[in-house]
Amino acid sequence: MSKPKLLIVEDDPGLCAQYRWAFPACRVVIANDRDQAEKTARREQPSAVLLDLGLPPDAEGISEGFATLEALRRHDPNLPIIVASGQGQRANALRAIALGAYDFCEKPVDLAVLRTIIDRALRFRELEEENARLSATPQATPIQGILTADEGMLKVCRTIERLGSVAVPVLLLGESGTGKEALARALHDMGPRAPKPFVALNCAAIPETLLESELFGHEKGAFTGAVKQVIGKIEQANGGTLFLDEIGEMPVSLQAKLLRFLQDQVVERIGGRTPIKVDVRIVSATNQPLEEQAESGKFRGDLLYRLNSVTVRIPPLRERAGDALLLARFFFTRHIKEFSRKLKGFDPKAAEAVATHRWPGNVRELENRIRRAVLMTEGPYITEADLELGAATTSPEADFDLRSARMRTEREMIDRALSHSNGSLAAAARLLGISRPTLYGLLDAHGLAQARTPPQEAATESRDEG
Repeated sequence: MSKPKLLIVEDDPGLCAQYRWAFPACRVVIANDRDQAEKTARREQPSAVLLDLGLPPDAEGISEGFATLEALRRHDPNLPIIVASGQGQRANALRAIALGAYDFCEKPVDLAVLRTIIDRALRFRELEEENARLSATPQATPIQGILTADEGMLKVCRTIERLGSVAVPVLLLGESGTGKEALARALHDMGPRAPKPFVALNCAAIPETLLESELFGHEKGAFTGAVKQVIGKIEQANGGTLFLDEIGEMPVSLQAKLLRFLQDQVVERIGGRTPIKVDVRIVSATNQPLEEQAESGKFRGDLLYRLNSVTVRIPPLRERAGDALLLARFFFTRHIKEFSRKLKGFDPKAAEAVATHRWPGNVRELENRIRRAVLMTEGPYITEADLELGAATTSPEADFDLRSARMRTEREMIDRALSHSNGSLAAAARLLGISRPTLYGLLDAHGLAQARTPPQEAATESRDEG
């Protein structure tokens, strides 16, 4: 693969020379002012930009740097731009971030820290380009309403397509929000039962005392309040498909009656004595470990064997490579039309947040966040803040994983120590209360090996420590 292009906008010849050798993994191109930067960006199509705010003819000020930032953003809104600003100019750096810069570093720059920032920006750009390719040519799925580029999810769709033509019971296993009802409806729509009813019942949403009546119906006078005959969901689905969502929440007492129906395809309404023959395909879904529940007696094992003639496991969104951004753009396009908003898209930080968030609520959570952001954002681009994807939105499941929590805390503390010490590993190790070799090991473990100080800088640090 060719090296990614890094555009450096800097008027200091000495720094330009230093930057040329400082990034061996990149093809470095140099521009000395705004006009050169715009022309070079159009010609070279760089993957990232390092921009000095002090550019001629206002080398002592910041006006030309901000004008260059805005010009490059107009050229490519998703181009990650790292702004270099002098020490004590944090307000300028924050203003640059507000205008769409990807990140900033203080001058004089620490090359180890800068390499880490640029490496992260290049990885983001690579992810953006990959998702743009997937968005332009998404692989076709046989199921209407399912958009994916992930091979695992495509396999699920092909399985659903094959099962549509047969009447065997299917058990869909997946977390909440992964699209179980959409797949259940696809099983119905893609088979010979499509002209008949598709009836869905959420077993967790109906009180236990009413669930039997909902399923099997009742005769007039069967119990207090039964003022008329009611046809149950099973009868309503006659000839078609009954989708039982959250089947793991069904009371054990009702499981026996459902098992009897599955064996005989006959129902009796509550208060009735006439067996009613029905022809219904059962598709069930759960996010519960039914095998474990069967072993503990919370779910009937014989019913489980009836329901899971075929089991289809639906991957969560966090395991579907590239799908989060793919779906985010799809929902963005849908909702800007729905709400008549003239928005341009996601800024780089927002796109990175979408791609890296764990999405505990899966596709449902993703769509809700995009809808809210489209409605509430005040700028032309959706930001990370609009999506509310800060540290407070970490996956609840991940919070209880001790190893993951320790790794997150270690990385956060290392980042903070490096920032506080301006990238000096010796100073960062002292702040963390560990030796430099231990810090090197942690940098390797967290994929931050690029942040190691170059040999000549390490020698300087050693002299400082002495």
